Amino acid sequence: MPDLRELYQEVILDHHTRPRNCRRPDDANKHADGFNPLCGDKVTVYARVEDGVVRDIAFQGTGCAISTASASMMTETLKGKSMAEVLEIFNRFHELVTGKTPADSDTSGLGKLAVFAGVREYPVRVKCATLAWHTMRAALEGSQETVATE
Repeated sequence: MPDLRELYQEVILDHHTRPRNCRRPDDANKHADGFNPLCGDKVTVYARVEDGVVRDIAFQGTGCAISTASASMMTETLKGKSMAEVLEIFNRFHELVTGKTPADSDTSGLGKLAVFAGVREYPVRVKCATLAWHTMRAALEGSQETVATE
């Protein structure tokens, strides 16, 4: 079995080269734009929320491998989740990548997102990993302002 670093690189590269849910849904009823001036990442997150559940979520944009992979994995993870579940996952992911939880903490509830734990070692990359997440939260809250990581 490959070590964690190899797994991290494999998953990140897979989602960067073949991002999932990279599209603009016709029936989205929420959206927000995000920008990371340090890296140049730009993302728009689209969601269709009905009865408090994220029925569909997708993104479009340009960015580095970490930004694109994070957006791709976020959409896979959040589709079909209730708003409460989305906020819980957002908080757990944010704590994981910012180092607010110990490196050896239980990440089982995050599934594949746990590969982003290594991002905490590179503070500049934390903004890349969290851009789509902050943009998603702004979309779900109905914010009209562009999300910026600065």
